Amino acid sequence: MYEEFYGLNRKPFSKTPDPGLLYLSPEHAEALARMEQAVDDRELMVLTGDIGCGKTTLSRALIDRLPDSVRPALIINPRLTPNQLLRTIARRLGVDEPRYFRADLVEQISDRLFDCYDQGTLPLIIIDEAQSIPSRETFEEVRLLTNFQLDDMNLMAIIMMGQPELARRLTHRVYEAFRQRVGLKYHLGPLDAAAVKDYVAFRLCMAGRDQELFTEDAIGLLAELSRGIPRWINNLAGAALLQGFSEEAGSITGRIIRDVARDLGLSEVRTPDQDEAAGPDLEPDQDPEYEGKHEAARR
Repeated sequence: MYEEFYGLNRKPFSKTPDPGLLYLSPEHAEALARMEQAVDDRELMVLTGDIGCGKTTLSRALIDRLPDSVRPALIINPRLTPNQLLRTIARRLGVDEPRYFRADLVEQISDRLFDCYDQGTLPLIIIDEAQSIPSRETFEEVRLLTNFQLDDMNLMAIIMMGQPELARRLTHRVYEAFRQRVGLKYHLGPLDAAAVKDYVAFRLCMAGRDQELFTEDAIGLLAELSRGIPRWINNLAGAALLQGFSEEAGSITGRIIRDVARDLGLSEVRTPDQDEAAGPDLEPDQDPEYEGKHEAARR
């Protein structure tokens, strides 16, 4: 709609995790490098970051960079029981008919992993939204997957990505055994004001425009209102381009950013300090303390 008006060949601020539009800030570059290292070392990695910081896009970029010898398996909805998780992993590894009982599933996964090793293939399990894993028992199954190994190497690599509450959850004492298996971890933070400006310029350039389109005050408001979260930058900038087109504005000004921010209700978005004070948004059965009380109540 507005692409031709602003000299663009595509929408620069799409909401889908397009690795072709991935802006590698120093922090994003470091996160991607650690993910690649986790694959090379066949490690278990935990990547955390605020909602909309680009974790999923990084995983897509990682998959695009993998050599043919690595077989990625993506799990995007990990709200699974331990048995459901094992069955899902078995399917992702190429098991046609996963068994029902745990012992049979573990044997099927083991056989498939050794088949992959014989074929020179490395399975990579990527678990997105890992903060949504419903129970400690499901985490335990992930930990036990790291037991599939030879004397000098693991038979798979695992990358778990989630919101900051994942890191907070794993600090609980009941996850000590899991934490000991984590070989790499990284927290992906928001962009600073300078990086927001570079982010916008990069996205516009990738969409075919190398001339400035957003004024300095518009960039400043983008940084302030988005809190440096790429998804909010995309929401604001995309809406601003649409409004600018409707007004036939030659550039996107601060006034346009304010208008679309009001429409998006950004004044109601919590600050990082408020997010921290509110604590993790866990379901009751995600709280280890609650699990113990709930188990006692069932008895």
